[in-house]
Order: sequence, then structure tokens, then C-alpha cells
Amino acid sequence: MYIEQGKKGNLGMWKYLPLPLGFFGLMGLNYLVTLLMDIDSDTVIKQQIEMVGKTGLFLQLMIPFVIFLVGLLLWVKFVHQQSILSLTTSRKKVDWKRIFFVFGLMASFIIISTGADYYFSPEDYQLNFEATSFIKLLILAIILVPIQTSFEEYMFRGYLMQGVGLASKKRWVALVFTSITFGLLHAANPEVGTLGPIIMVYYIGTGLFLGIITLMDEGMELALGFHAANNLITVLLVTADWTALQTDSILIDISDPGTGYQILIPVFVIFPLFLLILSKKYKWTDWKGKLLGEVDVTPIAQEVTKD
Repeated sequence: MYIEQGKKGNLGMWKYLPLPLGFFGLMGLNYLVTLLMDIDSDTVIKQQIEMVGKTGLFLQLMIPFVIFLVGLLLWVKFVHQQSILSLTTSRKKVDWKRIFFVFGLMASFIIISTGADYYFSPEDYQLNFEATSFIKLLILAIILVPIQTSFEEYMFRGYLMQGVGLASKKRWVALVFTSITFGLLHAANPEVGTLGPIIMVYYIGTGLFLGIITLMDEGMELALGFHAANNLITVLLVTADWTALQTDSILIDISDPGTGYQILIPVFVIFPLFLLILSKKYKWTDWKGKLLGEVDVTPIAQEVTKD
């Protein structure tokens, strides 16, 4: 079972708390400073783009995640003395086919749905393709976006899912906690100011979906692939001037920011459809036990595993 993989490391409250407290403290401080100083995120982003360009801003936003991911994996490896493999999956090795399958599935969905919307509503988009700028973005995005999404997955669906699951002994507690905190991670995004609090339904719903596929599949592979595809293809294909990531993408969405059903459809229609497809392909069973059951916290012998 995936959560139980956390028992393969050296446990202890003091070992689990520093990373999430430090990370959330940093995010909270950033949000608090923005709030107290009445900083307009959109204005700051526009000023940064004028100073360093969209590619420069993209680098500034992505580089911290490289540091975060390396720090998290080193902490797990040397402080918890847990293998990165056991943080990633309950399988004997990482199933790359799973990662690439769901990556392709999500990438295809985004490309087809965006293409259809562009065909039927071309007035909502501005063609922004410029070969040199796009190639630079493509190279950087292929390297950095999977690092950014992998950090978020290893922190929430990996580190916190296992830690909270073992501490609470309840799978549903780990699932709900990681979903809500994942949503709160995005609370300071410009999208929240533009679209309003309803966007949090999407963020928390996405966290819930990623948590469900992690628990049902007994590993993070599907979550890693899905999240990477969602962010990478979006960054390359279409951005808007009210989003956190503004890049030299192929298209710019110039329509009025939508609310309501446009936000709710992914959570209540698309994600359930993906769950159906993945559950059929990987023959998932015992949904109640894997999502709501007890976590076996019986100590196991330490395993020495080379990553």
C-alpha cells in the first residue's frame, strides 16, 4: 500500500514538520506581505515582464522549485533515510509507462479542447507565435515545468500524504488534508483576484483528483504525468494576462475571464471522466478501502534500497 511506504524511513514528528512548516510559512509570508502592502499582483507581473521579459519572469518563477525539489528529496533521503522510490510508488520500480500514458492523455485533451475553442471562438484568442521566443520557451519549459510539478506532487501526494496518513491512521484524512492545502497553495495566484474565490473549487478539486489517483493506483506516477502535462501544455499553448504564468505561448486568451461552469466543468465532468478511463485501464478495485480505510502503522523492518 502506498501510504505505508512511509514506514520504510525513520519516522518522527520533528522530521516531518520542518519542511511543510517552512514551505507554507514562506508561502504565507509572501501572501501576507502582498495583502498588507496592498500590492497589485497584476501590476507587479507587468513590471517584471517589462524589466526581464516573459522568459526572464518564467525563469524567476521556476528556479525556486528546482531548489525546493532538490531540498525535499535530500531531506527524505538523508534525514528520513527513506528511498525516493518508496516516496514515489509502492511498485518495485517507477512505472514510466503510466507517467507517459496519462501525460499523453491529458496533453491530447488540452490540445483538442483548446483547438476546438479556437475554431468556434477565434475572437477569444490572439495569435502570439514567434519562432525564436517560442523555441526558448519550449526548451526551458520542457526542463523546468516537470520539476515544478514534480515538487508539488512529491510534497503533497508524496511527503504529506504518507506523513499525514501515518500520523492520523486514516486514508481519508490524508486525502482531504493534502487536497485542501494544495488548493491553499494557489490562494495568492492572480487568478483568484480575477475570478474570485470560486476558483478555489478548481484548485482543491484538482488536489482531490490527484490524491484519488495516487491512492487508487498505489503510487504517484499518474499524478506526476497528469500534473506535468496540464502545466507544460498550457504554458506552451495558451496563457492570459491575468494568470500567474505569462509566457511566449502560441496563443493568448483575450476573452473576458469566465466563472461558474467553466471552472466547475473540469472538477465535476472532466476529472470523473479521467477517473473512469484510468480505473478501467488499471483495473482499480476496493475504492472504499483505498480511499477511506485504515492505514496500517505496524512497524516494518527497515529496507535499504538504492534509488
